[in-house]
Amino acid sequence: MGRAFVRQGTTMFETLSKAGKYLGQTARLMIGVPDYDNYVEHMRVTHPDLTPMTYEEFFRERQDARYGGKGGARCC
Repeated sequence: MGRAFVRQGTTMFETLSKAGKYLGQTARLMIGVPDYDNYVEHMRVTHPDLTPMTYEEFFRERQDARYGGKGGARCC
């Protein structure tokens, strides 16, 4: 009986941990904060022959994509 409780508790905490991770990722994406770690993992798994951008390159590219950098329309 004690072992079953530990197993259930571990599963519950793992589930809560995953939920927290996804909620945090969703919140960051909603406010426009790029997720470099997910990008690097995606590049490693899907495009192993390509070198991922540095954090600075990634951040700049995401900002340009979101706000239309390189001479795009500006409000101010």
